[in-house]
Amino acid sequence: MSQEELDFKGPNQKYNSTAQLIRHLAYVDLNWVYRIKDEPIPKKLEEKYGPMLDKNNEIPLVSGVSLEKILSDYDHVFNMFKSICYQLTEIQLNQTVDYENGTAATIRWGIWHIADHSRYHQAHINQLRKWFKEENREYRQD
Repeated sequence: MSQEELDFKGPNQKYNSTAQLIRHLAYVDLNWVYRIKDEPIPKKLEEKYGPMLDKNNEIPLVSGVSLEKILSDYDHVFNMFKSICYQLTEIQLNQTVDYENGTAATIRWGIWHIADHSRYHQAHINQLRKWFKEENREYRQD
Protein backbone atom coordinates (compact mmCIF):
# COMPACT_ATOMS: atom_id res chain seq x y z
CA MET A 1 0.00 0.00 0.00
CA SER A 2 1.44 3.34 -1.02
CA GLN A 3 1.63 6.29 1.35
CA GLU A 4 -0.99 8.00 -0.77
CA GLU A 5 -3.40 5.08 -0.33
CA LEU A 6 -2.61 4.75 3.38
CA ASP A 7 -3.53 8.42 3.94
CA PHE A 8 -6.50 8.40 1.53
CA LYS A 9 -9.70 9.49 3.26
CA GLY A 10 -12.21 8.38 0.66
CA PRO A 11 -14.41 10.41 -1.66
CA ASN A 12 -14.28 14.09 -0.79
CA GLN A 13 -11.81 13.25 2.01
CA LYS A 14 -14.70 12.73 4.46
CA TYR A 15 -13.81 9.34 6.00
CA ASN A 16 -11.08 8.03 8.28
CA SER A 17 -7.96 6.87 6.44
CA THR A 18 -6.47 3.40 6.72
CA ALA A 19 -3.67 4.92 8.80
CA GLN A 20 -6.18 6.43 11.21
CA LEU A 21 -8.12 3.19 11.49
CA ILE A 22 -5.07 1.04 12.20
CA ARG A 23 -3.83 3.50 14.85
CA HIS A 24 -7.34 3.54 16.35
CA LEU A 25 -7.41 -0.26 16.50
CA ALA A 26 -4.03 -0.26 18.22
CA TYR A 27 -5.26 2.23 20.81
CA VAL A 28 -8.48 0.32 21.52
CA ASP A 29 -6.52 -2.92 21.91
CA LEU A 30 -4.01 -1.16 24.16
CA ASN A 31 -6.87 -0.01 26.38
CA TRP A 32 -8.00 -3.62 26.72
CA VAL A 33 -4.49 -4.82 27.59
CA TYR A 34 -4.40 -2.41 30.50
CA ARG A 35 -8.02 -3.07 31.53
CA ILE A 36 -7.17 -6.74 31.83
CA LYS A 37 -4.01 -5.90 33.78
CA ASP A 38 -6.09 -3.55 35.95
CA GLU A 39 -3.48 -0.84 35.45
CA PRO A 40 -3.53 2.60 33.86
CA ILE A 41 -1.93 2.94 30.44
CA PRO A 42 1.61 4.25 30.89
CA LYS A 43 1.90 7.89 29.85
CA LYS A 44 4.47 7.09 27.16
CA LEU A 45 2.11 4.60 25.47
CA GLU A 46 -0.85 6.95 25.87
CA GLU A 47 1.07 9.66 24.05
CA LYS A 48 2.24 7.27 21.31
CA TYR A 49 -1.12 5.66 20.52
CA GLY A 50 -3.78 7.99 21.88
CA PRO A 51 -6.02 9.72 22.30
CA MET A 52 -9.17 7.76 21.48
CA LEU A 53 -10.79 10.88 20.03
CA ASP A 54 -9.56 14.38 19.20
CA LYS A 55 -11.10 17.66 20.37
CA ASN A 56 -13.73 17.32 17.61
CA ASN A 57 -14.75 13.90 18.96
CA GLU A 58 -13.26 12.17 15.89
CA ILE A 59 -10.54 9.58 15.41
CA PRO A 60 -7.29 11.60 15.44
CA LEU A 61 -5.62 12.41 12.14
CA VAL A 62 -2.64 10.26 11.18
CA SER A 63 -0.82 11.32 8.04
CA GLY A 64 2.60 10.72 6.55
CA VAL A 65 3.41 7.78 8.83
CA SER A 66 4.69 4.78 6.86
CA LEU A 67 2.74 1.57 6.61
CA GLU A 68 5.71 -0.26 8.12
CA LYS A 69 5.68 2.01 11.19
CA ILE A 70 1.91 1.83 11.68
CA LEU A 71 1.88 -1.96 11.34
CA SER A 72 4.94 -2.37 13.56
CA ASP A 73 3.28 -0.27 16.27
CA TYR A 74 0.06 -2.25 15.92
CA ASP A 75 1.96 -5.57 16.05
CA HIS A 76 3.60 -4.44 19.29
CA VAL A 77 0.22 -3.80 20.90
CA PHE A 78 -1.33 -6.96 19.50
CA ASN A 79 1.58 -9.03 20.81
CA MET A 80 1.02 -7.50 24.25
CA PHE A 81 -2.64 -8.46 23.98
CA LYS A 82 -1.87 -12.04 22.90
CA SER A 83 0.66 -12.42 25.69
CA ILE A 84 -1.79 -11.38 28.38
CA CYS A 85 -4.54 -13.57 26.89
CA TYR A 86 -2.31 -16.65 26.99
CA GLN A 87 -2.02 -16.14 30.74
CA LEU A 88 -5.76 -15.96 31.42
CA THR A 89 -7.61 -18.79 33.09
CA GLU A 90 -11.22 -19.72 32.44
CA ILE A 91 -12.21 -18.09 35.73
CA GLN A 92 -10.42 -14.85 34.83
CA LEU A 93 -12.27 -14.68 31.52
CA ASN A 94 -15.49 -14.19 33.49
CA GLN A 95 -14.09 -11.42 35.67
CA THR A 96 -15.41 -7.95 35.01
CA VAL A 97 -13.33 -4.89 34.29
CA ASP A 98 -14.24 -1.23 34.04
CA TYR A 99 -15.42 -0.41 30.57
CA GLU A 100 -16.78 2.85 29.13
CA ASN A 101 -18.98 5.37 30.92
CA GLY A 102 -18.80 3.57 34.26
CA THR A 103 -20.03 0.24 32.90
CA ALA A 104 -18.41 -3.14 33.37
CA ALA A 105 -17.65 -5.93 30.92
CA THR A 106 -16.20 -9.40 31.26
CA ILE A 107 -12.74 -10.04 29.91
CA ARG A 108 -14.29 -12.70 27.67
CA TRP A 109 -16.60 -10.09 26.16
CA GLY A 110 -13.65 -7.71 25.75
CA ILE A 111 -11.74 -10.28 23.68
CA TRP A 112 -14.81 -10.81 21.51
CA HIS A 113 -15.24 -7.04 21.22
CA ILE A 114 -11.67 -6.56 20.00
CA ALA A 115 -12.18 -9.17 17.30
CA ASP A 116 -15.49 -7.67 16.21
CA HIS A 117 -14.13 -4.13 16.30
CA SER A 118 -11.18 -5.17 14.12
CA ARG A 119 -13.51 -6.87 11.64
CA TYR A 120 -15.70 -3.77 11.52
CA HIS A 121 -12.82 -1.47 10.65
CA GLN A 122 -11.30 -4.01 8.24
CA ALA A 123 -14.47 -3.57 6.22
CA HIS A 124 -13.85 0.19 6.22
CA ILE A 125 -10.28 -0.35 5.03
CA ASN A 126 -11.49 -2.64 2.26
CA GLN A 127 -13.95 0.04 1.14
CA LEU A 128 -11.23 2.70 1.19
CA ARG A 129 -9.02 0.49 -0.97
CA LYS A 130 -11.85 0.03 -3.45
CA TRP A 131 -12.50 3.77 -3.61
CA PHE A 132 -8.79 4.50 -3.98
CA LYS A 133 -8.46 2.11 -6.93
CA GLU A 134 -11.58 3.52 -8.57
CA GLU A 135 -10.42 7.10 -8.11
CA ASN A 136 -6.97 6.37 -9.48
CA ARG A 137 -8.41 4.47 -12.43
CA GLU A 138 -10.45 7.56 -13.32
CA TYR A 139 -7.33 9.76 -13.24
CA ARG A 140 -5.37 7.37 -15.45
CA GLN A 141 -8.14 7.36 -18.07
CA ASP A 142 -8.21 11.17 -18.39
